[in-house]
Formats: sequence, C-alpha cells, structure tokens
Amino acid sequence: MTNATKMSRRNWVAGALLLPAFSAWALPERTLVEVWKDPSCGCCKDWVAVLQKAGFDVRISDTGNDAVRAKLGIPAALGSCHTARVSGYALEGHVPVREIQRLLREKPKVVGLAVPGMPVGSPGMDGPAYNGRQDPYAVLLVQRDGSTTVFQRYT
Repeated sequence: MTNATKMSRRNWVAGALLLPAFSAWALPERTLVEVWKDPSCGCCKDWVAVLQKAGFDVRISDTGNDAVRAKLGIPAALGSCHTARVSGYALEGHVPVREIQRLLREKPKVVGLAVPGMPVGSPGMDGPAYNGRQDPYAVLLVQRDGSTTVFQRYT
C-alpha cells in the first residue's frame, strides 16, 4: 500500500467518525412548545402527538392551565382544555400546526392564537371516536387588549 493510499484511507476514516458530530451540529434547532394541561385529558395528549409528529419538541406540565392562560394574556372566554407557549406566543386549545407555523413565520405583535372550546375535527379532536365528523371552527388571533380577529377558518 502506498503512502497516498494510507493517507486517503486515514482521511476517510477520520471523516466518517466526524460525520455524526457534524450532522448533529448542522441540524436545525427544533422549536419548543410548552403545554399545560390536565393529567387525564386524552385530547390534549392527542394534540401533543400532532405537534411532535410535525417536528416540535414538547414539554408537558400536567398541572392544569387556568393560571397559565391568565398569565399569558388569553381571556378566560377563549378557554379550552390546554394552554401552550411557543416562541413567546400563547396557544389556547386545539390550534392546527399549519397556523402555528404561520404565526411563527409572520411574527405579528399579538398574544397568540386560540381555538375556543373543543371543536370536533380540530387536531386532537379528530380521532376514530368522532367518526370523521368535522365541525366548523375559527382560529382566532388574540390581540394584546384581549380582542380577537379570525386568523383562519376551518369548515
């Protein structure tokens, strides 16, 4: 074996050993979503699974969400079964991933998004138990003064 062949093999082995470290460094950072929910809520768990499947990292607090909802500035009238925070924005209820991604892209100066109540057909409320039912609902953009505008309608 020539010195050039040995050097080439040595470089290849070194590169192969460093590749996993480089790949981890080069991967984009995953966005963290913090979720507060009741420990026994099944639809909240289903919504979390939707977020994880979409590539979000999720940290769950099974402590309920009323106090966090108020702290984050979501009016009680917009309440649902879980409250979340992502990149400084509040998320109330079964907000679809597509709208979360849009919020993070557009970066409006607002409190966040809300899907009041628990509409059937929204993410986490769309499992086999609902037999494909899809109730119309709106994703609301929550302003700092508590007012809302429709961010997206689902029919």
